[in-house]
Amino acid sequence: MEHDNKQAGITILVVVLLVIIFIASLMFGLPMWNVWRAGLSGEASLKRATQTRMIQVEQARGEKEAAQMRADAIAIMGKAAKEFPEYRQQEFIGAFAEAMKDGRINQIIYVPTEANIPITEAGRNFPKGK
Repeated sequence: MEHDNKQAGITILVVVLLVIIFIASLMFGLPMWNVWRAGLSGEASLKRATQTRMIQVEQARGEKEAAQMRADAIAIMGKAAKEFPEYRQQEFIGAFAEAMKDGRINQIIYVPTEANIPITEAGRNFPKGK
């Protein structure tokens, strides 16, 4: 029986020592774990912010290039309009044809003009009897 008491005492001592070692390792390990986890979280946030910034930079670069291309196109159209006066007329005819094709124009009214001035009394020059 004494042997069983001795064996039980050793078992209790080992269990108590294991519990103390476990508690001591938690006291040391948990703060270290929290620091390590916070570091990883910070690195992830930094990478996320860097990626977001890079996306914004690329979007701005694309918008800048698109704006430059639009400005170049406007400059080319302006140059064509200066060099070729009929360019505006062709643009109007093209837009007019597109509007007719899309059905946005229902009727056309012809107004006779001379030098782009409407002739309001076209029938006045003819004698009344003829």
